[in-house]
Amino acid sequence: MSSGKPIDFLWFIPTSGDGTYLGTSDLARPADPAYLKEIAVAADRLGYSGVLIPTGVACEESFITAAALAPVTERLKFLVAVRPGVASPAYYARLASSLDRFSHGRLLLNVVVGGSAQELAGDGIFLPHDERYAHAEEFFKVFNELLAQGHSTLDGKYIKATNAQLGLPPIQSPRPPLYFGGSSDSGIEFAAEHMDKYLTWGETPAQVGEKVERVRKAAAARGRKVSFGIRLHFIVRETDEEAWAAADKLISKLPDAAIEAARERFTKQNDSVGQTRMWELHGGRRDKLEVSPNLWAGIGLVRSGAGTALVGSPKTVAQRLREYQDVGIDTVIGSGYPHLEETYRVAELLFPELGLDTPHHRLRTSFSDSQVFGGGGHGGNLRVVSSTS
Repeated sequence: MSSGKPIDFLWFIPTSGDGTYLGTSDLARPADPAYLKEIAVAADRLGYSGVLIPTGVACEESFITAAALAPVTERLKFLVAVRPGVASPAYYARLASSLDRFSHGRLLLNVVVGGSAQELAGDGIFLPHDERYAHAEEFFKVFNELLAQGHSTLDGKYIKATNAQLGLPPIQSPRPPLYFGGSSDSGIEFAAEHMDKYLTWGETPAQVGEKVERVRKAAAARGRKVSFGIRLHFIVRETDEEAWAAADKLISKLPDAAIEAARERFTKQNDSVGQTRMWELHGGRRDKLEVSPNLWAGIGLVRSGAGTALVGSPKTVAQRLREYQDVGIDTVIGSGYPHLEETYRVAELLFPELGLDTPHHRLRTSFSDSQVFGGGGHGGNLRVVSSTS
């Protein structure tokens, strides 16, 4: 059962673009740096603890994006990607240490081992699925030693490092926390051995609970403990009916051809077990998208990675999140379309149901009596309402 502790809630920076509808250019927004800053500033002010910055060919580079967003935010943490094989562990250690220092200890690291075979080949990574994890084992031996003690040597099968040095330590000790998501047997064993937080995409609570238990047992066998998070989209409105209407609207312009193209990518050009599980939730069918109560797989018809959303009123969505908490989830990485508007909706509607702090709780709006927004004007935006009314 959940501990009753408020869930740790992060948001998402859409560095490959944003929009109102999936599968169309109508009302689409490019990944303009100024727009990404708007989202980060809003998330920081609204009480999100951090943001995930994705990685991939279509995305802005995550470390550089985080470095640009850190100076315009105060408390926000940045979950950025480390992809073993794209650069050496020594180089990644220098990136991580510098970003942690410049952000005053606000760095989180998202370990990305797999993904599209085509994209990996473009990055010069040609190892088979399970062998990528053997490579990552050696990578993180050097990476972790550098951040913890400033030096490392390894004569491995994949990684050769002779007296590697890191001159400046990170602020966080022994290093920034490592997050990781992987559904294969190799991925789960890797997480149990090396990671601090295991992430899952939004499968049903029963499926998530089964995965959590597997990772927990594998970590315990090594004398370790791992915490757990979930990556979900959110469509929260004042009523369940409004939320489902918004979900329908999001895919209302999505052509069947786009779904077929996604099927080709997800089922034939990808060796990710997690991606396969996401696709199997709906199988490309528009009529089978509510895969569990209020868990909607419409986004996964075309989006790679996380493809499910919790849909409903604040009370409904909070109830579903507690079901995930009951199986061990303590962290949520959320998103919604468009991300700026949904940042506000989730914070203003859902956070109070989850017991999370918001600017409303931090600022006094009056000296005594309750106040109501009056539309603005020269006399002020608020009028005092008697507490007996």
